[in-house]
Parts: sequence; C-alpha cells; structure tokens
Amino acid sequence: MRTARKALLAAAGAAAIALTLSACGGTAAAPDASSDAAEKTDIKIGFNPGPYLEMFQEGIQPILEDEGYTVELQDFTDGIVVNVAVASGEIDANIMQHPVYMEFVNEQEGIDNAALVQVPTPRMALFGGKKSSLDDVADGSTITVPNSPANLYRGLLILRDVGWIDFDDVDDPNTADLSIITDNPHNLNITPIENAQQVPALQDVDYSTIQGNFIIAGGLDYDDALALEDQPTEFSNVVTVRASDVDSDWAQAIKAAYQSDEFIAFIADNPQYKGYNLPEWFE
Repeated sequence: MRTARKALLAAAGAAAIALTLSACGGTAAAPDASSDAAEKTDIKIGFNPGPYLEMFQEGIQPILEDEGYTVELQDFTDGIVVNVAVASGEIDANIMQHPVYMEFVNEQEGIDNAALVQVPTPRMALFGGKKSSLDDVADGSTITVPNSPANLYRGLLILRDVGWIDFDDVDDPNTADLSIITDNPHNLNITPIENAQQVPALQDVDYSTIQGNFIIAGGLDYDDALALEDQPTEFSNVVTVRASDVDSDWAQAIKAAYQSDEFIAFIADNPQYKGYNLPEWFE
C-alpha cells in the first residue's frame, strides 16, 4: 500500500471510527436541539435501495421497540434528497452512505450531518461479465466503474490492486476521475456509469467494479467475485444524523443497538452477511 494512501486512510479512518466528522461548510436547515430531544420516542429513518433496510428491520428495530421507541421507515431513491431530509428534520436519520459521501453532500448542500455509528457494509467487488477470469484481461478490455467520484476511486483502487492500472493517490476521493490514471498497460476501456446500471450492464462488458449494496440488490454472489476491495473504514457505511442530535438519547439508543451483543449475534447467525466489512467491535 502506498505511503500517501496510508496517510489518507489513517486520517479519514480515524475520523470515521471516532464518528465525530464535522461538516465542511454551510449552515444546517435543521431545528436546534432542545430539551424535547431527551423525551423523543418516535424515530423516522430513511433508506436507499440496498441491504440496510432489511438489516435494520430484523436486527435493530426490535431492540429499539423493546426500549419503547416507535420507528417509521421511509424509502428514498436519491442520495442527496435523503441527506437533505435529515438536515431539515423531515427524517431523523438515514442509513445508506459512507462518511466520504456524507461529507461531499454536507459541503455541496451546506448542511451539517454527522456519522453516528458504523454499520456492517458489503464490499465493492470486481465481477466478470463477458470474461470469467482475471487472466482473461486483454488489450482494450471494457470495464465499468461507478460514476460518483468517491466510488469511482474505490473501483480504481481495486483495479490497481489486481495490477491492471496505476495512479497516484488523491487527498480527497470526491475529486477523483479517470484522469488520475498514470499507467494503463492493457489500454483498458474504463467507463463510469450509474451505480444502479452496473449489474444490468454486466453482460455487455468484460468486467465491472460494483458497489456492495448493488451487488446485493442485483442478486450477485460474492463467491463469483474476481476481487474484493480492502475496504477502508471511511468507505464503510454509517448511520447519519444531524450533528446537533449525535448525543441525544434516541440517537445513542440506535448506536447502542448496533453495538449490542444481540445485533452482533444476529449478523453472525445470518449467512447473507458473510463477507461484509464489520465494525471493529465485532472482533
């Protein structure tokens, strides 16, 4: 692993593990925290497509309900909208993103969301489409990667790890694009596309680096993956809340549920979560 990357991961990873990330700029549209927060028992949580809704419903919601909380779940299809919904108070939390993306949205939208607790996260992986082996890579092989900068960067890290490309690490993954590639000996034809289109398009390309939640939603099997990412902490998903709510009783109840022995046992007993990147307290 490169020295620059180690520095990047150490800094961002420490922030993600500590879960005290601050917004990059702007002012939040959310209501101020008040004494009412301590008595709050109704929690609204937003999700994007992926495994986190089912994981929450089966592994976390029963714990919260046993403690007297009423939970309302809402579906969203857009990552920006679900973050603005948290910041504005439309919902209390979301579970669908990693801290790098959260900070990108904070800066873009001028909001102040924060990471509360890390959750088990499916890894990004390299899958074969028309090709079935890493050894089949050839001059001009076609590869799709996610089109959002941070996830594109993750895809490029996998391609570098298997020895197909080289590039210099970037300080901010949210600025990454294909121009950072410095060596492409196979003249790979790398195309960024929408995350949700990668699984349907897999049959039309030689390879694809696919984000974990879309691997799960698309019905792919990790046993068929040609390479798995070595997922840094800052690319592991989190529960996101307004920064002013991090220390509230209801937010701390969510955090405690994810760190509970009951939830750890739930993940361990369900083979569908095999291969997920797990928070350090699972060890």
